[in-house]
Order: sequence, then structure tokens, then C-alpha cells
Amino acid sequence: MKKVIYNKIDKRILSTLPPVNFTGKIIVIQGEQEAEKAVEYLMQQDILGVDTETRPSFSKGVTHKVSLLQVASRDICFLFRLNMIGLPDCLIRLLENNHIPMIGLSWNDDLLALRKRREFKPGHFIDLQKIVGAIGIEDLSLQKLYANVFGEKISKRQRLSNWDHEVLNDKQKTYAAIDAWACIQLYEEIARLITTNDYHFEMIDEPEATEKHLEE
Repeated sequence: MKKVIYNKIDKRILSTLPPVNFTGKIIVIQGEQEAEKAVEYLMQQDILGVDTETRPSFSKGVTHKVSLLQVASRDICFLFRLNMIGLPDCLIRLLENNHIPMIGLSWNDDLLALRKRREFKPGHFIDLQKIVGAIGIEDLSLQKLYANVFGEKISKRQRLSNWDHEVLNDKQKTYAAIDAWACIQLYEEIARLITTNDYHFEMIDEPEATEKHLEE
């Protein structure tokens, strides 16, 4: 049976979906030597998922530098605590590489934030928002994209937590890892669907129709 893909999913149905289950390994990087070893591993992979987190500001005119860079392979996600190590040479080497596709979402904003910490020439980045239209998807948020393609919900509860905290809690680490890892899952599945045409596209005009289809 072909996978059903919708042009958009109403946010009201997200709460009915099962949560994403990330079973990979999460490694927090807080020193340059650790970062060197992590980058050595990542540079041997054939695809990477990327994302960043920044401490939120609740005061007008106050902004913070990007706190965290998440880089995932298919089964390991490294959380580089940029608030502790900045952007060392090894991370610049990774971000500038042109042979490993690095998949992100709305990645231009992340690049701008990273380059405020230290200037570099962006390497082989692919933004999911630029390819999902090939199968008719109009939603551009990671949560809705994942729900559309995989029928699972990515929780966003930790998004506004303090990413500069001395110790990240388990919920923060899982949230951060999923956001990077999910980019790989989406990219590979969308590429598969484009290549095989193994999907049925549904144009949904009314939110209620989306809910009805997902319940069937």
C-alpha cells in the first residue's frame, strides 16, 4: 500500500499521534578534545542531520548567542555545547566540508547564528524546506513534516528551555537529538518517495478532513 502524503496537517491532530521514539546514543560535548574525537567520527559518515538551539530571551532587545550545535548520524547524536567551547577549528572543518551532505531545516537562520560566533564558509548543507515541495507538502515546520511523513509527533516542549544551563537535563538532550536525527529520516524518506513514486498525495482543504483521513 502506498504511503499517503497530505499537503498540510492541522495542528489539532498532532496530540493524537504517538511520540517519536529515539533509541540512538546521545553524547554531550563540553571540551575541545571531545569535540575533535566527535568530528573525526562524523567526518566518516555518509549523511548527517544538523540543528541548533539558543537560549530564549524574554526581554525586548536582549539576544543570546547560539548555545548548542546538534550533529547526528543515523544512530548517534553529538550535542556540542558552544556556550562552553565556542566554534573550535574541528567544528569549522566539519561545517565547511563539501563531501558529506548535512541536512537541516530552515537552516539559513541557524547558519546566521553560528556565523555570529565565528565566521566560516558553509559546506554541503541541504535544507528540507527546499525539497518537500517536490511531493506536494506545504507544511514547513519539523513537527508537522514528521507527522505528515511518519505519523509520529515530535514534542517541542523543551524549545524555550535554558540551553545555557550548566547541565542539560535528559529531556533537553533527547529533544535536541531528535531535531537533528529527524532531519536524516525525513530526507531519506522523501528522497525514496520521489525516486519510487511510492506515495498517494491528498490535497486537504479543510482541517476536519485531515483528521478524518488520519483516523481511517
